[in-house]
Amino acid sequence: MKNFHVPLSDQAYLELREESARSKRPATTLAREAIVLWLRARKKLARHKAIAAYAANVAGTDFDLDSSLEAVAVENLLATEE
Repeated sequence: MKNFHVPLSDQAYLELREESARSKRPATTLAREAIVLWLRARKKLARHKAIAAYAANVAGTDFDLDSSLEAVAVENLLATEE
């Protein structure tokens, strides 16, 4: 494990300390968990954007969704909604 110094505004520091006291958990643990969650969210967003960009780039090409598979999927969705 590595240490990382993160300067916080007075307000952020106060809120972190308050949450630490409320939850009876060390502030460093809360900060570490928050950073890990933020990094996961960023990675998920980047993956979503990459998939969306790929889908947009291949739309209408041979790499696009198989038309017969798409038709079956649409039929299934419509049947599910009824």
